Amino acid sequence: MSAPLLCRTPACRVATALIASASALTLTACGTVDGIGADGGSASVKKGDDITVGLLLPDRDTARFEDFDHPIIKKEVASLTHGKGKVVYANAEADPVKQSRQFRQMVARKVDIIVVDALDAKAVAPDVQKAKDAGIPVIAYDRLAQGPIDAYVSHDNELVGEVQARAILEALGSRAATSRIVMMNGDPADPNTAKFKEGALNELQNKVRIARTYDTDKWSPQVAAANMTKAVRALGLGNIAAVYSANDGMAGAVIGALKKAGATTIPPVTGQDANLDAVQRVVSGEQYMTVYKSFLDEATQAAQMAVYKVQGRDIQFDALTQDRVDSPTEKKIPASLVPVVALTKANIKDTVIADGVYTVKDICTPAFKPDCEAIGLR
Repeated sequence: MSAPLLCRTPACRVATALIASASALTLTACGTVDGIGADGGSASVKKGDDITVGLLLPDRDTARFEDFDHPIIKKEVASLTHGKGKVVYANAEADPVKQSRQFRQMVARKVDIIVVDALDAKAVAPDVQKAKDAGIPVIAYDRLAQGPIDAYVSHDNELVGEVQARAILEALGSRAATSRIVMMNGDPADPNTAKFKEGALNELQNKVRIARTYDTDKWSPQVAAANMTKAVRALGLGNIAAVYSANDGMAGAVIGALKKAGATTIPPVTGQDANLDAVQRVVSGEQYMTVYKSFLDEATQAAQMAVYKVQGRDIQFDALTQDRVDSPTEKKIPASLVPVVALTKANIKDTVIADGVYTVKDICTPAFKPDCEAIGLR
């Protein structure tokens, strides 16, 4: 299954929104277009290109943050500001206390805006409030932080869980109703976890037997491996028909634990993030699927939203944030929700390769070359 991919790029989305709202935004004697007044002067630009964006990412275990999100945001900020804007970056390394300290340092440094992927959505709220008090806007990235955030960019996280669950049902086929599965959910402090789980349960309940369910503190692969070992001991290796794993890091750990327990054939295991090693596991058949979330689109939009917000370019900002979401503390937060795709052997060329995330050479290293050739990756 694949989600709609029409108008996937940020530029396309902005252009579409601008066209759709043209009648309301143009052809007035005193109106503005692109932040420029009818007299040729600036209508609402707050700052020029000398922008400092504070970027706070949560961990290094999830490969995409270091390999893609940070460099993409940095490059896009530079592009939008003619090389004058900069990104101040910090990684919390899975430590909420460290992330809070990094957040406060960004505020003390008086950055122009903060983009934060919160490790603990609730715990970060006081830091978001401090930024607000200091006049620094905050964009929640990938995970919906609590507190007075100005915008949110992520994916349709309930759909992520639905896509993963549908893949399990597809793999099990007519055996689904009598099959026992294990659910390996993410970190309960991450608000996305609840959305992934909700989406998955919407599809799985009353269609399979959910034999064991585990939460995974800080999305730790080590915790996932330990929990998978518990599940094998409790259920028996041959009685586990599939494993719902909420992301790729845990999927790798789950597969490792199954092998250690003696599995020669791995049951269907889901994932998320399209990490390179996960894509290779999909190629080899060890991992059934992963959810590809275009972090190119997500990171690019986050950078654009940050620059547009600081510069007061309201038309472009509004065009990117046409969705609305609620957090436990805020209602109707301007948001952008990027589509997701189920990545399987059948569509690797059309997803991560077509988008330039990986090349065939990246994926088809010598160890995976025979498997790549078998599915037409050359």
